[in-house]
Amino acid sequence: MNGNPFAFETIHETFRPKVQRYLTRLVGAGEAEDLTQEVFVKVSQGLPNFRGDAQLSTWIYRIATNAAIDKMRAPAFRQDAQSCSLNDEWHGLRAISEPLSLEQRTMRKERYACFRNFVDKLPANYRTVVALSELGELTNGEIAAILGVSLETVKIRLHRGRAMLLEKLKSHCKAEDWL
Repeated sequence: MNGNPFAFETIHETFRPKVQRYLTRLVGAGEAEDLTQEVFVKVSQGLPNFRGDAQLSTWIYRIATNAAIDKMRAPAFRQDAQSCSLNDEWHGLRAISEPLSLEQRTMRKERYACFRNFVDKLPANYRTVVALSELGELTNGEIAAILGVSLETVKIRLHRGRAMLLEKLKSHCKAEDWL
């Protein structure tokens, strides 16, 4: 691996898992792999012209976000029901040091499935901001730069997206599953 932080191999190794996890939240697992490939083709092609006006991560997430938005706007886009199935990314949100019983694993699976279902149903502008914040672990300023919106817009969308999630979780998911 080249020591240059702007070498494509380094960028690919560093950002691919994060971008794929982010895209999975936006378009589903069935589409995320191909879309991730497309994103890194664009990154590779655009890298020689990258001027550093924004952080590298911001630039890459902007490419990924635009690719996801284009995919979601396509008439043929239909999120496969299988893409809503629970995957390891959601299991990994809260690591537990001791093994879980079968009952605990089942309850956790139901809890995450319920949560995931409502994240997937958020309007695209809220889902994108929530995914960048919670899964991409980006700051509000970075999200604003990626989406090309104001910091205030990001804060509003994040607040509203989280409020929508909380409302849906309270009314549709079993409260005892969250304890």
